[in-house]
Amino acid sequence: MTSPAPSATGRVVIGGSTGFMGRHLVSRFQAAGREVVTVSRSGADLRWDDQHGIDAAVDGATLVIGLAGKSVNCRYTPENRAAIFRSRLDTTAALSGAIARAAEPPALWVNSSTATIYRHAEDRPMTESTGEIGSGFSVEVAKAWERALFAEELPGTRRVALRSAIVLGHGGVLGPLKNLARLGMGGAQWDGRWPIGRARRAAGTGHEFGARRGRQRFSWVHVDDVARIIDFLEQTPSLDGPVNAAAPNPVDNTTFMATVRRVLGVPFGPPMPRWMLELGAIGIRTETELILKSRWVVPEKLEAAGFAFSYPTLEPAIRESFDAPAGRA
Repeated sequence: MTSPAPSATGRVVIGGSTGFMGRHLVSRFQAAGREVVTVSRSGADLRWDDQHGIDAAVDGATLVIGLAGKSVNCRYTPENRAAIFRSRLDTTAALSGAIARAAEPPALWVNSSTATIYRHAEDRPMTESTGEIGSGFSVEVAKAWERALFAEELPGTRRVALRSAIVLGHGGVLGPLKNLARLGMGGAQWDGRWPIGRARRAAGTGHEFGARRGRQRFSWVHVDDVARIIDFLEQTPSLDGPVNAAAPNPVDNTTFMATVRRVLGVPFGPPMPRWMLELGAIGIRTETELILKSRWVVPEKLEAAGFAFSYPTLEPAIRESFDAPAGRA
């Protein structure tokens, strides 16, 4: 399933254009005939150190999209933590300054945030109006990112912090899980007790034991719906501030992994206990928080405004991501 072309017109400036989401948006806006100016560290029209060029691109644009930021799929070493903050705050400040200086500022600036800003939630879903902000390194990154978005007075530009859940689609996070499932390691990821050293506890990078037996919630959204959400934001001036970009039917980790296996035709996958996940995370240089934190997020603002998801349920989204036909067992 593909979404219709964007109906709005005018120049689009996309910062962070070479990542998974950025590539999808660039292709889609260009196919719709819109002028697109890309900004990235490399492989784009402009580099982040070209503030004059960014200013010129933003002035007269109708839409600015900020997606830049070092991937959090890494070990949270002091160097990586600093780079994660810097890559988000510096690029957001570059866009903010360009908008502030523009003679014709864009009507809308959509900047990435993350659904990880909410606390570990097993008791109820987190919405924009009732969600509770969490704690720890990842949450502090999200909070700082949103503060940078709203830091300056920009009276001519509506701003949206897109609190995105895990984004599914071709080339997204599902690739490694697909390989694991086919190797017989596609079972649920089980939390458990694991020692957290003093330094990691002080830095807020150690995941505290929470959900049992794969019951941590998994909020997700298909990349095509993220693109359609941005279209909807352009067409719905009443929406601003934080907006949850998450499908309305989150699942738990057990259900998510079972759906991956079913789509791939893999009959069984043993559960993966915390100790195994921690050792694996060290080996591939990532963090277990990415799969063990319970993210239960729903799109209150979007649904209230009338947005309809193309992928409201998980299995069709995974099938499209894997190019798996609907009739496959």
